[in-house]
Amino acid sequence: MKVLIVDDEEMIRGVLKEYVEFEGGVAYEAADGMQAVKLCRENDFDIILMDIMMPRLDGFSAVKEIKKIKNIPVIMLSARGEEYDKLFGFEIGVDDYVTKPFSPKEVMARIHAVLKRKAPEATNDVIQFEGLTIDMVGRNVFVDGEKAELTPKEYEILFYFVKNKGIALTREKLLMDVWGFDFYGDDRTVDTHIKMLRSNLKQYRKFIVTLRGLGYKFEV
Repeated sequence: MKVLIVDDEEMIRGVLKEYVEFEGGVAYEAADGMQAVKLCRENDFDIILMDIMMPRLDGFSAVKEIKKIKNIPVIMLSARGEEYDKLFGFEIGVDDYVTKPFSPKEVMARIHAVLKRKAPEATNDVIQFEGLTIDMVGRNVFVDGEKAELTPKEYEILFYFVKNKGIALTREKLLMDVWGFDFYGDDRTVDTHIKMLRSNLKQYRKFIVTLRGLGYKFEV
């Protein structure tokens, strides 16, 4: 496990590094977003722990730059717990969000949860529903032959829907299984992401059926 820890507080970086190394991982450190982007250009990481408020380049801006070059899972670390920050983070491809002060053990548990969700499955399936083609291994989606530009979270939601085709899924179930074991979100988080996903699927948005008062179902 190769982890990049990005925080302008040296003490926080040191504590997280100690826990990563205790579990047999390798930890790299960056004191700001610019250092983080540079390290990502030069190295491959399994996951990034990214603070938001930092000098030179903030965490959100750093994530946007990193996502242009590599698709690395990101957990945001922040003293700010506003819902807007969380929703914005998820929109740009963040996988989880931890509010300071936090327990290093909780951060490690979240790292393992994210990496488990990201682990490739033993399948070579390329699934097609009319003009919607879904490459489960390559994480590619095509709408009438044209590649759909989905965020990492939109990919996860769509693949989860496909794996649970025909099953009624509550918003709470989606939050638990797609966002994480103890993500403190609400219905608007799910609804916002599904709205964006439907927009990207164009006419095949019809496959994501709203179940009034309950949640959603992927129905073909």
